[in-house]
Amino acid sequence: MPINNDASLVLYHHPFTRAGTALIMLEEANCEYALRYVDLSKGEHKQADRLTDNPMGKVPILVDDGQVVTESAAIGLYLADRYAPGVLAPALNNPARGSYFRWACFAPSVLEPAAYAESKKWDVTASSAGWGRYADVLDTISAALAQNPSGPWLLGEKFLMSDVILGATLQFLIMFKMVEVRPEFTAYVEALAARPAVIRAKAINEAVIAQQGLGRK
Repeated sequence: MPINNDASLVLYHHPFTRAGTALIMLEEANCEYALRYVDLSKGEHKQADRLTDNPMGKVPILVDDGQVVTESAAIGLYLADRYAPGVLAPALNNPARGSYFRWACFAPSVLEPAAYAESKKWDVTASSAGWGRYADVLDTISAALAQNPSGPWLLGEKFLMSDVILGATLQFLIMFKMVEVRPEFTAYVEALAARPAVIRAKAINEAVIAQQGLGRK
């Protein structure tokens, strides 16, 4: 969907943040949206207007006709229910919503903290940590992918917003060598990367990088 800078749905964005995942979510939801670049080097994410939207001082921030949504997983769930119900989110009366919500929450609350703790070699007590054992986290994802031979996605052939949330997290962790690479993980993130919406979002991100003269150090 082409960007419309007059749209009431606005994403506050920086290409080197999780706002890149929010771009994928918007493109998958196929809705018009405006993109607002937030210059982190100038501290714009810490200025009053942005702190009003998100006191954490972080992006992405989604504003939909005055409604503010932060946290990338929440943004994805919101967009799927509001703009692609029954397409990117199971219908309200579909029991598959249970698994859908499980995997959407698994990425930020289990996979990411477990991988970060492992990469930092923290001494974690599995019975106390919300994510348990690192090996169990990875085995759980592997088992979910293996039990759906009908398709590459978590719930089989049906691609859902939970795949964006978990897939983008897994892709990030693999890229920065923060998670053990397994063949099923590689196949999953490659399937995600091949989606037209992901390709469009990547092109938008790259255009912002070029326009703003950004580069990774």
